[in-house]
Amino acid sequence: MIDVIKSVILGIVQGISEWLPISSKTQELLASHFLLGLTITVAYTFGLFMEMGSIGSALIYFRKDVTAVFRDKFLLKFLIVVTLVTGLIGVPLYVISDKLLQNAYNPSIPMLLLGIVLILDGIYIKFTRERIKPRELREVSLKHMIIIGFAQGLAALPGVSRSGMTVSTMLLLGIKPENAFRYSYLAYIPAALGAVLTTLLFTRHNVSYAVHYIGIEGLMIAVVTALITGILVIRVLMRIAKTTKVYIINFMLGVIAIAVSLVTLFL
Repeated sequence: MIDVIKSVILGIVQGISEWLPISSKTQELLASHFLLGLTITVAYTFGLFMEMGSIGSALIYFRKDVTAVFRDKFLLKFLIVVTLVTGLIGVPLYVISDKLLQNAYNPSIPMLLLGIVLILDGIYIKFTRERIKPRELREVSLKHMIIIGFAQGLAALPGVSRSGMTVSTMLLLGIKPENAFRYSYLAYIPAALGAVLTTLLFTRHNVSYAVHYIGIEGLMIAVVTALITGILVIRVLMRIAKTTKVYIINFMLGVIAIAVSLVTLFL
């Protein structure tokens, strides 16, 4: 019974933190470290592996966008460019991170900085919304796609939130808030699939150890819980993103990121 409870907790942590700027990798790292007793490096790998549940959330919620990708040349180009750049930046950083975590790297610092950036984003949106016309996704250039991919790749570092990096970058590029959230989450799917594959290629022993410890049934419970929780969180965020008060999301997410980073800093 205790194992089921732990699995559900791990799933909820992943399902919530993946879509907020508080680095799901770091939250899963902390949760699995304290609940399962995993070492920091194994817990970090397990956090990336748990993204399977969040991939399911995105595929289900954005199923219409996913099927439209193959009929929309621009959207397909956007995802290919962003994903390729993400991989070029993210894979080396993941390998480096595995070493950093063995040398007392503190993931709360980049999370704190990201929280500040999100609050500044919110201020920018609030005071420029009526003066500057937001850019549609189709107005995004190849240079902008590379920048978005670069930002997403940096999220391979512990403490750096993928959703926070991509959403804030797209907002700073002037992309309409609703589109920034939607296409950031859509870009997450291939990036997360790549992250899971990377863990299996470079740190399979860590994955095997974590799965053996929690058990196949425990892992399935955690993944399904993350999937369901993620759909609910995405639904709430997307509803707010469509309103004129979207900047409130940035303030709220920025405060959450700063608060969590400060708590993590003193753990």
